Amino acid sequence: MTTSILVLGAGMVGTCTALHLQQRGYDVTLLDRRTPGQETSMGNAGLIQREAVEPYAFPREPGFLLDAALGRGAQVHWHAQGLWQMGRALLRYLHHSHPQRHAQATQAYSRLIAHATDEHGVLVKAAGAQDLVTREGFRFVFRTAEAFDAAAQRAQDLLLRFGVRSQAENTAQLALAEPALQKPLAGAVHWLDPWAVNDPGALVQRYADLFVARGGRLLVGDAASLQAQGAAWSVRTTEGTVHAQQAVLALGPWSDGLIRTLGYRFPLFIKRGYHQHYTSSAQLRRPILDVERGYVLAPMQRGLRLTTGAEFAPIDAPPTPVQLAKAEILARELIDLGQPLPEPPWLGARPCVADMLPVMGPAPRHPGLWFNFGHAHQGFTMGPVAGRLLAEMVSGEPPCVDPTPYSPRRFG
Repeated sequence: MTTSILVLGAGMVGTCTALHLQQRGYDVTLLDRRTPGQETSMGNAGLIQREAVEPYAFPREPGFLLDAALGRGAQVHWHAQGLWQMGRALLRYLHHSHPQRHAQATQAYSRLIAHATDEHGVLVKAAGAQDLVTREGFRFVFRTAEAFDAAAQRAQDLLLRFGVRSQAENTAQLALAEPALQKPLAGAVHWLDPWAVNDPGALVQRYADLFVARGGRLLVGDAASLQAQGAAWSVRTTEGTVHAQQAVLALGPWSDGLIRTLGYRFPLFIKRGYHQHYTSSAQLRRPILDVERGYVLAPMQRGLRLTTGAEFAPIDAPPTPVQLAKAEILARELIDLGQPLPEPPWLGARPCVADMLPVMGPAPRHPGLWFNFGHAHQGFTMGPVAGRLLAEMVSGEPPCVDPTPYSPRRFG
């Protein structure tokens, strides 16, 4: 008998989880309160970051921390209430960011990243989404020679340790590669392996369309209504209550709220972020990260997208796009942005875990319930491999990656 399973959350991770479970013969219902890919998955810089083998650590440089505390720069913004709510998790994040512990996390994190482009490639082809993807990398750009030299050395180290390919470009080479830049920079590291997506939400929608075309059910519903029904699970949808033998929570930054109702207290927190599109006539050829200023510019179908760094605030706090205003000033130093599109800035949240590793595996105290969340900055990148790994665990197949480091049981 085919086993039925609910997947709650139709972002990149949830949609890919549904596809991989479906591929293994499960009767899958994918549920979200909105259409697929319209929350966190659509608001990022559209990068499938094969080079991102190291998770983002808590910054430890005194100068950076002082600037963040005083509200200087565009990289970090914070609400006092957010720091209060997340304080315990942030202290654990700082603890795990010690170089030795960060190196251990990198070993587990990099194993997932290593599969990112291969797993996306399978789904891009099957979903007919080649028009959304450019496979020519992106650039870290640097304003000072000191930062550029350090980054070039780090890139060489990542090549030796993880096989991540890059090319260092000096001032003249960068100006030739990106003529839209209107001031000379010290140089760039051109990461060669990542892919750029010109409409991230549309890519998730294409994957969801593939799921439906293969016979899957996509419903609108309330994930917070999830209830155990004996040995099974139920959830309310606009088409009535749906029952299934198993369920997967892939709710990204909303996962913590739901698992708390089930009695779980994991060290989770969020980093909010903003983006705005501009009507730039400048033709930026590849996405760029202005490393020393902390924002990304990415060519998109709707214009040039400016994305911000991290804001530590409650998930439901009113928007405070302070970083976006600062980043716009900085970005205009490099490129003619044009005018912002006549719409409010987008605001979303990244689902983070204090030890910098996602939560993937069976719920410790609820048979038939599975977790797949906490992918932080790289849910868009990791979605297909995270979906595959979770589906392999559910079906009892040999996993493509050892799932032990990501187990929910690591929190007791």
